[in-house]
Amino acid sequence: MGCAGCNTGSDGVPKGCGSKGHCTSGGCNKMNSFDWLSNLDLYDPMEYQYIEVSFKNGARKDFYKMNPKVDIITGDMAVVEASSGYDVGQVSLSGELVRLQMKKKRVQEDRVVHKVLRRANERDLEKLEEARSREHKSMVRARAIARTLSLDMKIGDVEYQGDNRKATFYYTADGRVDFRELVRYYANEFKVKIEMRQIGSRQESGRIGGMGPCGRELCCSTWLSNFKSVSTSAARYQNLAINQTKLSGQCGRLKCCLNFELDSYLDALDDFPVKADVLKTSNHRYELIKTDIFKGIMYYIQVLNRGRGAVIALPKERVTEILELNKKGEFPEELGGGEYASIGSEKEDHDFEDVTGFIELPTRTKRKKRGRGNNDRRKSSSRSRSNRGANNRGPRDKQDSSTQNRSDEGSAKTENKPSSRSNNKGGSNRSKGNRSSSNTNNESRSKRSSRSKRYSNKKNSNKPNTGDNNNQQKK
Repeated sequence: MGCAGCNTGSDGVPKGCGSKGHCTSGGCNKMNSFDWLSNLDLYDPMEYQYIEVSFKNGARKDFYKMNPKVDIITGDMAVVEASSGYDVGQVSLSGELVRLQMKKKRVQEDRVVHKVLRRANERDLEKLEEARSREHKSMVRARAIARTLSLDMKIGDVEYQGDNRKATFYYTADGRVDFRELVRYYANEFKVKIEMRQIGSRQESGRIGGMGPCGRELCCSTWLSNFKSVSTSAARYQNLAINQTKLSGQCGRLKCCLNFELDSYLDALDDFPVKADVLKTSNHRYELIKTDIFKGIMYYIQVLNRGRGAVIALPKERVTEILELNKKGEFPEELGGGEYASIGSEKEDHDFEDVTGFIELPTRTKRKKRGRGNNDRRKSSSRSRSNRGANNRGPRDKQDSSTQNRSDEGSAKTENKPSSRSNNKGGSNRSKGNRSSSNTNNESRSKRSSRSKRYSNKKNSNKPNTGDNNNQQKK
């Protein structure tokens, strides 16, 4: 892939783009203007004597006066004058298009002071490569120095001049920063002439570059040269959710692409009725919740005394009719009429169906949750114990035990709990059929009591003997 600015090899084949992917914008640099006159073999006797030169792959551009003794065209590397020394850059635009570019950026010819010296040789390109290799390390070190001085600023980028005699530090800050002491530290550290230049957050993202959420390179670093103000009203006109994280770009400001489609939305909104937030019928009141601009549909929701009702979709023509009736004091019975139905009542037709015939949707019934108190738990536990004993008996024993349990329950209501326990231990009030169950209950209780005695004896053996314990034993 190559453009008109790329150098060609011995076979006449272009060597390719040095910036790896910017040939689609018309050249090898970022922010290039397409030179549509460069491919035309036309001789211009009155050639324009100014050219545009870009530095650091289009991060910075400036205009220079041509030297009649130097034959240079678009895409060549040129050595140009600077305020101190010289700089090396690439010619991005030449000819009559430079006149239009200067007029667009409001640059007068009298203000262009510096000239083109010569075409860059191999030694100039080696110095330029050496300068570019120092920039990242200098930026990291510059940030550390600014942090030690407790300055509220951020060093975004560093650009060295082609002759390695000057370094420009681009920084962002909320207000004015007193960096006089900082410049002294930088001069002692880097041994070059220091220039500090404050830029905005959008210019910083344009210099650094990056990938946007759309999957393409940032517009501010490829083709967007002038920044227009973006407000949240642009998002409201396009029915976008006012979410700061989604609407802001990598620079922390609102995305520039919010203005790209704003004109088409404003043109489409001209056909919609104005002040159509509320519609009234004879029985209900409806409020606007959503507008589909390109389909021409407006969605209204029914307002009830307790909550909200169904959602109804109406075309903009029907909304204008209802608004005119409401202004006259007339209220229709229905909002939509016969052909417009509520969205909730519509059934969606799916494109797929069960071909195999094996898919069965389970039907689940909701069960009511009942809270169980302590009394219910005690009753259920007593019932389960009686059922366990009843399973081990015969049919006659089960009948006898049931009658006996009923009689015991009746007697337990009249007597106290300790007396009932003593009666159960003696077993005098029980019948012969219920003796087996009482014996099994007595055996289980005796086992539990023996275990509890062993556990208490172990505890007492571990405790030290005191006088109080001895007195208790004597008593």
